[in-house]
Amino acid sequence: MSEKPPASHDKVSRWDRPKPPRDWRWVVGGIGRTLITLGLMMFAFVAYQLWGTGIQTAQAQRSLSSEFDELIANTPAATTTIATTSTQPNTTVPVNDTVPLDTVAPTTTLAPVAPIAKPIPDAEAAVARLEIPRMGLNRIVVEGATASALTKGPGHFPETPLPGQLGNAAIAGHRTTHLHPFFDIDKMQPGDEIIVTTLNGRYVYHVTGTEVVGPDDYAAVIPTTDVTKATLTLVSCTPRYSASNRIVVHAELVPEQSDALTDAAPVAPVQDSPDPAVTLPDQGQVTVVDTVAPTASTEPGATPAKTTPDDTAAVETSPGGTAVQPTRPVEATPDAFSDGWFSDSSAIPQAIMWGLGLVAVAAGIYLLSRMARRYWVGVLAGFVPFIVVLYFFYENVNRLLPPNL
Repeated sequence: MSEKPPASHDKVSRWDRPKPPRDWRWVVGGIGRTLITLGLMMFAFVAYQLWGTGIQTAQAQRSLSSEFDELIANTPAATTTIATTSTQPNTTVPVNDTVPLDTVAPTTTLAPVAPIAKPIPDAEAAVARLEIPRMGLNRIVVEGATASALTKGPGHFPETPLPGQLGNAAIAGHRTTHLHPFFDIDKMQPGDEIIVTTLNGRYVYHVTGTEVVGPDDYAAVIPTTDVTKATLTLVSCTPRYSASNRIVVHAELVPEQSDALTDAAPVAPVQDSPDPAVTLPDQGQVTVVDTVAPTASTEPGATPAKTTPDDTAAVETSPGGTAVQPTRPVEATPDAFSDGWFSDSSAIPQAIMWGLGLVAVAAGIYLLSRMARRYWVGVLAGFVPFIVVLYFFYENVNRLLPPNL
């Protein structure tokens, strides 16, 4: 009579079984296990890109929001005045009580002008708060459109004017990663409102249109084409989950709903000015115009004379007549759009280091399971360290890939 098989709890542990022969079945089994592991790692990497990248961005946005709110609270409404001279009749009575003599005397008054623009922000510092009701968006915009800057939030192209300045201010943002601020950018319609708050004021733009351009053609829609208008451009990738093209949303400032502009757009230098009395803009400098300042005369009926450039200070004005400040030079800066494979070479050694750490944690889980003769013991003890190391490994691997906006 044959013996009964041992009970389940009496079965030989996997760790005590004899090793299987290393034949073709062992090779095929090893290849299969390796492919399954790689497949799971790839699925986990996709999950990291869609949701894991938002962890770092959420932390950065909380910090930037507090920093920006504090700057707003501590920044007074900066307005300035300029002296203007006007002529008014001034009646004086001579000492000898003769008939009063009307003379022309200058009177100086103070006229309000646009607020002085704040200094250009540092790279990756908070520069504005961007609100788009259509997309339910409320994010802090940072200075710079590099891959590093866009991990913190939407990024302002440094070579373009700031929002609230004359010219075209351009902002880029992710669409699928890092909390995907521009996820619904394709839903923007003409007339939609875009609100941008900077240290200089609050500015409201209305969408005028949307277009799709090639991945290398975004530079054709970002530069300023009309220095007499304040416009805004939002840039991201399209279609969703792809970086094959760029979607560009154009908007124009609504002056009656916005604060005063602060300075002029940077424009390319123009040579051979036909009028020597006007200095053409050069590398962000605005037009300098001679002004007429009347002077007092000791003789009645005298007319003011035009001062020479040596007698008066230059007044910087915008095309609309508002006093403005010089802007930054027009110099293109690196941005995430130009990044390709292995653009961030500094991530290579870190990816290798965290990869070796991942192997070490996996080896520790195996050894602990073998010592305890139970798989779940090693998995339970090494799960958290494995996830943490895997996160930083993915973070550095992601830096080696072309950014997906």
